[in-house]
Amino acid sequence: MPSVDQVNHILSTLQEPITGEKLLSVTSKPVIQVQGKQITITLSIGYPLEPSARTLLASQVKDAVSQAYPEVSVSVTVDVQISKRQVQAGLKNLAGVKNIIAVASGKGGVGKSTTAVNLSLALQTAGARVGLLDADIYGPSMPTMLGLVDAKPESLDGKRLEPLMRFGLQTISIGNLIDEKAPVIWRGPMVSSVLQQLFADTRWQDLDYLIVDLPPGTGDIQLTLCQKIPLSGAVIVTTPQDIALADVKKAIAMFNKVNVNVLGVVENMSYYQCSHCGEIDHLFGQEGAKRLCEEFDVDLLGQIPLTKLVRECADNGKPITHVFPDDKVSLGYKELAHHVSVKLAQCAKNYTSLFPDIVVE
Repeated sequence: MPSVDQVNHILSTLQEPITGEKLLSVTSKPVIQVQGKQITITLSIGYPLEPSARTLLASQVKDAVSQAYPEVSVSVTVDVQISKRQVQAGLKNLAGVKNIIAVASGKGGVGKSTTAVNLSLALQTAGARVGLLDADIYGPSMPTMLGLVDAKPESLDGKRLEPLMRFGLQTISIGNLIDEKAPVIWRGPMVSSVLQQLFADTRWQDLDYLIVDLPPGTGDIQLTLCQKIPLSGAVIVTTPQDIALADVKKAIAMFNKVNVNVLGVVENMSYYQCSHCGEIDHLFGQEGAKRLCEEFDVDLLGQIPLTKLVRECADNGKPITHVFPDDKVSLGYKELAHHVSVKLAQCAKNYTSLFPDIVVE
């Protein structure tokens, strides 16, 4: 009969099915019981996973152990336990929110907001409780993308805002608080103050993830927000073209400066596939994000193609991952969400290494 250590060794050789990461790097310590000819394994994973995917993972673990020890009966249970991850030193987690993930871009026009919306919905589809905060004060697009242009948040106690609900997401945007046609002519300090109020004065309700659509760029507003908001990690959106990639380098440097873990880069508008002949054209260049990720040792989380359907769904207030969940692009967003959540689950293992040891003599 195998020992607990021998079973644990088998688990240490297995990979997370989609990302290829070591399985034990994204789980809590497995509970292994060996009684007679029965082995019971309980895995607690730190990321959302649909029931069918949990069953598949359990089956893979069971097969690996059974292959090594065919004479025993193996039972595997997979539980999801999404916990709080560490944030920047000196900041506390937001009430009602386990993890805040910033979606950022070095420049505008790369599809950051579209990515934030569909990432949020994909995480929810996997089984997580998700909120979405539109922090792009000068160009709030969430009300349009989510079909909430005329919606106004309520306050039950006169102090805190109730998030608007759409497609199961808890969401709030400055676009739902001001006149849609009125220009926002605010200086940096006022913008930062308003956004901090949106974070703190919204009554988020038991969220696993709060996705924050940051304003584009790496200026004073973005830097201040990243210093004041307790972020678990950041996702950077870019296109393959060189001019966009140059700004991604600045975004990575900004997050490193404030000790926020960069979970990886998303290459949006990665390519265009003709709907008639199927030919693929790399309109904005090819493998630019891949080269950048290799240079800065960060993960390439996903490559999303350029399609008319994404734009049409966003303009109609019904994101593609909600309306066409089985579309190729929607499946790409689901894979992106999986990579992001798995990467964040690993942060519990190594996040403290980002901070220096403080010695008082």
